[in-house]
Amino acid sequence: MPYITVGQENSANTDIYYEDLGTGQPIVLIHGFPLNGHSWEKQVLVLLNKGYRVITYDRRGFGNSSQPSFGYDYDTFAADLNTLMTKLDLQNAVLVGFSMGTGEVTRYLGKYGSERVQKAVLIAPVPPFLLKTNDNPEGVTPLRWHYEAIVEDRPAYFSAFFREFFNVDVLLGDCISNEAIQASWNVAAGASAKGTLDCVTSWLTDFRDDLPRIDVPTLIIHGDADRILPLESTAARLPKLIKNSQLVVIPGGPHAIRLIPCCWTFFRGDYL
Repeated sequence: MPYITVGQENSANTDIYYEDLGTGQPIVLIHGFPLNGHSWEKQVLVLLNKGYRVITYDRRGFGNSSQPSFGYDYDTFAADLNTLMTKLDLQNAVLVGFSMGTGEVTRYLGKYGSERVQKAVLIAPVPPFLLKTNDNPEGVTPLRWHYEAIVEDRPAYFSAFFREFFNVDVLLGDCISNEAIQASWNVAAGASAKGTLDCVTSWLTDFRDDLPRIDVPTLIIHGDADRILPLESTAARLPKLIKNSQLVVIPGGPHAIRLIPCCWTFFRGDYL
């Protein structure tokens, strides 16, 4: 299996697992919390059939990547992505982030620029800034529940999280199966306990200085029934903050819009 080394902790390397498939223009798919690169399987098939080179990778702490005890912040996540982009010498790439992965796309473009990037896609984004403050009244209340629930019972937390992630009470059976939810739970349970906990803090990263630095065409996709990252606090604010951007709202779409077949038909269109 292919890995790149992005650091070291004591005697062990910190390695990022990636897959590099197909030929053509490269598309880098960056997964959300608490999943891994294989969660893009439906989109990978579509994109390979369209003639793209498709790169997925597992964020540090998740999937087949190393599980160090530190580095679960967006400066480090973006540095990991930069190492991957440089190691593979990607040019004219499309960066596609889902949920937590939109932070990597935003911080990467804000810090490293767009020399290697032609377009960006932000699906169910975290930016601009989740925390509700005096200068950010559109934010949400602190996410202390997530932190406390993970500490108390991480497996039970994932069960509760995925109910809201998939809008199970509305979409189970028609758009998502119990087996698919269980598969996501299995991936989450195998992630780093420390990394899972530390990611909650990373969600409160302020990306407002990064967004004006994005200088590539950017597609923003969000569901209007997202219970994890409310549309009004996130994606709806981005067209004013990112030049040359387009917002597409998926009616009835939950947070997991790219994991539910009835919500990700946009991948069959001409957006990319």
